[in-house]
Amino acid sequence: MALAGLVAEMATALRRAASRTWEQRYGFPPQSYEVVLGLARAPGGRLRMSDLAARAALSPSGLTRAVDRLCNAGLATREPCAEDRRGCFTRLTPKGATRAAAALSAHHAQMGALLGALDGAEQAALRTMLERLRDRLGTATADGAGP
Repeated sequence: MALAGLVAEMATALRRAASRTWEQRYGFPPQSYEVVLGLARAPGGRLRMSDLAARAALSPSGLTRAVDRLCNAGLATREPCAEDRRGCFTRLTPKGATRAAAALSAHHAQMGALLGALDGAEQAALRTMLERLRDRLGTATADGAGP
């Protein structure tokens, strides 16, 4: 239980630190960090809402509100899905993609600094272990990025 608690604590702390930076420095709306991160990592900067939900640690209504805020800020759009008329895609706008690229660059530096408490071998070992756990839990996405 202590190990699972530490993993959950660290994931929450890393998410909060990154989310604050994305909101304060890059003007992303609250609760949009994981949504933008998922879209920025997706091919073409677009995902079906169901796939986006799998990546973001938000409830369905929380995801809808986060996407609404991004759309209202001109950072994302919704597009109909030709294959499934009930579904839709969310895509970063050019403005959203530009802002996401800048935020991702800062994000990499921030995470590097935070994870700098571990040396290279420790980081590699932790990554291997976390990927194994992710795969066992079945949370890997089609592109291998995970949620």
